[in-house]
Amino acid sequence: MVSSESRQRELGDLLRSRRGQLVAAELGLPEGARRRSSGLRREDVAALSGVSVTWYTWLEQGRDTHPSRQVLNALARTLRLSGTEHAYVLSLAGYAAPLPDDVHTPRTVPAHVQRLLDAQVGLPSFAIAHEWQIVGWNDAYAALYPGIATVTAEDRNLLWLVFTDPYVRRLLPNWQQDSRRFLAEFRAEAGPRLGEPGIAALLQRLHANSPAFAAGWSDHDIQGFSSRERLFHHPSTGDLLLEHHQLTPGDQPDLHIVIYTPVSDGRTPQRWSDLMQRSQD
Repeated sequence: MVSSESRQRELGDLLRSRRGQLVAAELGLPEGARRRSSGLRREDVAALSGVSVTWYTWLEQGRDTHPSRQVLNALARTLRLSGTEHAYVLSLAGYAAPLPDDVHTPRTVPAHVQRLLDAQVGLPSFAIAHEWQIVGWNDAYAALYPGIATVTAEDRNLLWLVFTDPYVRRLLPNWQQDSRRFLAEFRAEAGPRLGEPGIAALLQRLHANSPAFAAGWSDHDIQGFSSRERLFHHPSTGDLLLEHHQLTPGDQPDLHIVIYTPVSDGRTPQRWSDLMQRSQD
């Protein structure tokens, strides 16, 4: 186990390194005769971050200062840390990673993520953002749920579709169980962001349009995601048993990729193959 002293030294070394890489003029600081030829002075960082010079000096020296999350956030802004560097600094002090600065749900999937979806040939796959907005999918997913291509962008949300789309409800024979599981997983993921405008608007719409959602949401069930078998009933082929997996790209932590794989139950592989063939005809 890494000692607290080691983490404090690492934090101090990182802050000192990033301070030395900044240019005073880029932060609007005057270039005086006594200023360092490169990097900022500790006095500059302390003043811009709202802390005392002595305390910041101790922090760089790796002393046991117990910085608050708010102070570390301020230092991250001053030192212009990247999102990864910011998360690393917080982790060294024992805090969880920061939420992404951009709280708006992306409406399109990054090109490299779409290529990954398309590479899952024959496996229904889609990508959802942190509000569970579906931002990308492949042909196999469109074969499972044809409406994905025609539903409006605002309604192309997994939670919204589960609770309001009649086709999706018929597609899920175990809808009561599945919908409650989705609610519990959404709450576990979205809990820290329930006050964000996008999520608040989604929840308001669902409360107004789905009594089942309102009843389930009031129970406050919370459950983390786990891979599992899911039963679907497609109108063209009948029951399909698919295994539900979820991945998060390392460079897109606010996206989840969902992939369904046919279960070898004696019926599903052939039925799924038939469905894929029909979708290509």
